[in-house]
Amino acid sequence: MLIVKALHISLVVAWFAGLFYLPRIFVNLAMVPADSPAEHDRLLLMAGKLFKFMTPLGILAVLLGLWLWFGFGFAGGWLHAKTFLVALLVAYHVHCGIVLKRFQRGANARSHVWFRFYNEMPVLVLFAVVFLAVLKPF
Repeated sequence: MLIVKALHISLVVAWFAGLFYLPRIFVNLAMVPADSPAEHDRLLLMAGKLFKFMTPLGILAVLLGLWLWFGFGFAGGWLHAKTFLVALLVAYHVHCGIVLKRFQRGANARSHVWFRFYNEMPVLVLFAVVFLAVLKPF
């Protein structure tokens, strides 16, 4: 089980790297001047490749987390709270895919300022998940 735990932690770290960086690309996309199609296309390419790379990492992180949950038989309110937060992260990941599609269609209506705030959400969830997993407060 320690191997599964180590893989889970590594995959979560890699997934979070994508969750932190993809919205940062959205900030840059929202700031691209209309007369810079090459920059716009380059950022879209980066965002698309990152999303395709981070999606399997997230799936594997969640699956290994479930394996740990059912393998160890953890119980307690902290785990249910953590599971809820992971579900929020999965929804955030899916929403990032929707935002990416909007950018690809040229239909983004959000400002770079909005994306700067959007970019902070996974940081807050990360802190909450780590504290729940380490402290197991309830």
